[in-house]
Amino acid sequence: MITVQNTINASIDKVWEFWTQPEHIKNWSFASAEWHTPYAENDLREGGKFKSTMAAKDGSMSFDFGGEYTLVEKNKAIEYVMEDGRKVEITFTETPDGVEIIQSFDPETQNSDEMQQGGWNAILDNFKSYVEQN
Repeated sequence: MITVQNTINASIDKVWEFWTQPEHIKNWSFASAEWHTPYAENDLREGGKFKSTMAAKDGSMSFDFGGEYTLVEKNKAIEYVMEDGRKVEITFTETPDGVEIIQSFDPETQNSDEMQQGGWNAILDNFKSYVEQN
């Protein structure tokens, strides 16, 4: 598994809401300024499914990112299986500095682990910026 983490200077309730609500997901779930997330849906429950569309702003490329939840513990943990069978585990921990998010995922085989870690880190950095500025 590959792991990325960051600490968000916000309350656990705000972090959870911004991580899980589609109207917020559309504002942070992309790796660079050239991309955006024009669509997101989220049925946040064990057995529930989620999907978001990540797209280049110039219209040259897009893909759907989705999966099914296997564990949902409000303000604590989310686990899911992506559509290609890879697993993701996310923990949310309150600390004196804010909420620490640790996200571990099974890598895919088309891109290097370093590239995947960089992309997931960039998305987590976008999340941190979005939460702390709103």
